[in-house]
Amino acid sequence: MLSRQFVRENPEVVREGLKLRGEDDTQLTELLEIDEQWRELKSRGDDLRHERNKVSSTIGELKQEGKDEEAQEAIERSQELKEELQDIEDEAAELKEELDQRLLELPNVPQDDIPEGEDESDNEEVRRHGFDDVREMPDDVAPHYDIGEELDILDFDRGAKVTGGGFYFLKGEAARLEHALIQFMRDIHREQGYSEVFPPIPVSSESMTGTSQLPKFSEDAYRIGNRNEETYDDDDLWLCPTAEVPVTNMYRDEIMLSDDLPIKHQAYTPNFRREAGEHGTETRGLARVHQFNKVELVNFVEPEDSDERLDELVVEAEEVLKRLGLPYRVVLLCGGDLTFASARTYDIEVWAPADDMDHGPDRGGRWLEVSSASNFEEFQARRIGLRYRPERHESAEYLHTLNASGLALPRVMVALLEYYQNEDGTVDIPEPLQQYMGGQEVIKGQEPVGEAAVGAGEKE
Repeated sequence: MLSRQFVRENPEVVREGLKLRGEDDTQLTELLEIDEQWRELKSRGDDLRHERNKVSSTIGELKQEGKDEEAQEAIERSQELKEELQDIEDEAAELKEELDQRLLELPNVPQDDIPEGEDESDNEEVRRHGFDDVREMPDDVAPHYDIGEELDILDFDRGAKVTGGGFYFLKGEAARLEHALIQFMRDIHREQGYSEVFPPIPVSSESMTGTSQLPKFSEDAYRIGNRNEETYDDDDLWLCPTAEVPVTNMYRDEIMLSDDLPIKHQAYTPNFRREAGEHGTETRGLARVHQFNKVELVNFVEPEDSDERLDELVVEAEEVLKRLGLPYRVVLLCGGDLTFASARTYDIEVWAPADDMDHGPDRGGRWLEVSSASNFEEFQARRIGLRYRPERHESAEYLHTLNASGLALPRVMVALLEYYQNEDGTVDIPEPLQQYMGGQEVIKGQEPVGEAAVGAGEKE
């Protein structure tokens, strides 16, 4: 979160940040009013406390001088001041609680050079890779969901039957390919100096609040328990929406030393989100699902290193797509598309060639975000109380946190099934993945089972 002092001393900076995000400044205005009321109460309380101490110190003197009537008046005045002070402290405590809640709901301030814009259409392309040597593909590339069902390696109907819409089965070679991709990514990031952690999958409300998923995005997450409760109980848990939550919070309320930094962790987890989709957004297939696998990269660094580390983080995530031979681009998010906690974000978008949705490269297809690399600066660290000492004898300061997906699996699977398609309906396996699949070079699919197999035969 932003500190009260920063907001109080830099209201115009915060206001401009809200404007860049496309948000009005009502919440800021109300927050500043609450802060002013709270400070007035604190000042009044200090005055009353000083007066009460002064009155109380005279009571003994008055009694010693035999001025019992004046002493009794002083006692009564002291009691009045005590009661008045208690009322003020209670009111100040209520305002403080509201102020803290308002601060939790105030987004991070974007960096100075973040471009203006309302949504993803206004993001700035930084670079493209892999379009100079695109492989030969069928004239009509089948969408991943069609070829996946044709090969019987993707099963959306049975996923919906077992759990509901937005869930699916990976079968046979697709399941093996998913595991291969996870191990492939983990190995790449280990080469890049990342240490692995395997975190708990359920996370607490405190942890979700620490990385900013709560309170703003509660409806996007899967809560374990009664979603109708207005408050979060101590034992309330959520299914992990991203490994960013547990991995960032593992150091909550701790103080690091500069010698500890930078810390680079990678974590594979299944993730759960309510990806409802938006108007005009393709919701069929794997592009927007409620459960997906992901390898997350989480970094903890000294403040002066965070911008350079973000650039390096993007390159580290890109390496996966480079080795897979998948064309992609990197874009800088505009203010209107920037996430709540981020001060700066780059998206890595892989090219899926099958669907012409008028926002892919010149040859058609579409862009699918597979990674968002973000610098949160001290926003998350302040929420979770994570600090470091530049030197052992110096005061602790908030460090900076960053993360990126390295990468999100479903959309990588989409790109692989479409980009590496062959005329005969098979799919080539990129050479770097073949060693993770026992040397297999091509996905040929499998025969369906049950009445589905009979239906397929009748169609032929």
